[in-house]
Amino acid sequence: MTDQKDDAFADLRRTDLDDVDEKYLHIDPLRDSYREAVIETPEQKQALQLHRVALLVIDLQYLDAAQGYGVFDDSNTSGVPIEAQEYYFKRLDHVVLPNVRKLQDTFRDLKLEIIHTRIQSLTRDGRDRSVGHKRLGLHAAPGSKEAEFLREVAPKGDELIINKTASGVFNATNIEYILRNMNIDSLYVCGVYTNECVSTTVRDACDRGFYTTLINDACATVTPELHNATVSTVRDRYSRVLTTDEVCKEIRQAGKNE
Repeated sequence: MTDQKDDAFADLRRTDLDDVDEKYLHIDPLRDSYREAVIETPEQKQALQLHRVALLVIDLQYLDAAQGYGVFDDSNTSGVPIEAQEYYFKRLDHVVLPNVRKLQDTFRDLKLEIIHTRIQSLTRDGRDRSVGHKRLGLHAAPGSKEAEFLREVAPKGDELIINKTASGVFNATNIEYILRNMNIDSLYVCGVYTNECVSTTVRDACDRGFYTTLINDACATVTPELHNATVSTVRDRYSRVLTTDEVCKEIRQAGKNE
């Protein structure tokens, strides 16, 4: 079988680039128009001023974000190389979880909504799961350890919890209905995996007209290449991309301007 990488280079060789200015191969020609129309709009700033925003925390649970449980119950049979697991959990422990907690504390201080999603079936045997999750063998039964949120970033008080059995929370739940009921039209998104559930959620939210902000240093996946490629793809198309500190500064500043 021909190697996919070789196929990609063959495609590149078949593309005539002789008359193309090199600088135009490394820029996004639609960036400015998308920023103006979708990403950085007066309506997004207004949503922040009116508290029509929420922090959306994606799948920080034992199923997929804890060593020795769920996907990583057996590090040798998880399908993820040991080195990738080491990277993933170091990023979670030292970067993502502290940043998510900082975000949660800031949103709670300002009495802004925090919504937690998790993978959890309706049934003990998981017969209601999506076909995709059945194929992958992903299952977190109600009340199971796998369905439990990580202690550091678990919901508090009356914060919303939305259960799903697919990558995209918008495709698999009534979250859009809930957000519309609460007059929320701007979402700050963090969690795992960057290139799967987080990316799908950001894209779907944008397609439905929500203003989205991906929090770069509050997301993780199993390799830095997958994380960075996802961030590059959604940036200035489907979402703003900010850091935790930038988000905290932004929403605190909006609180002061009330």
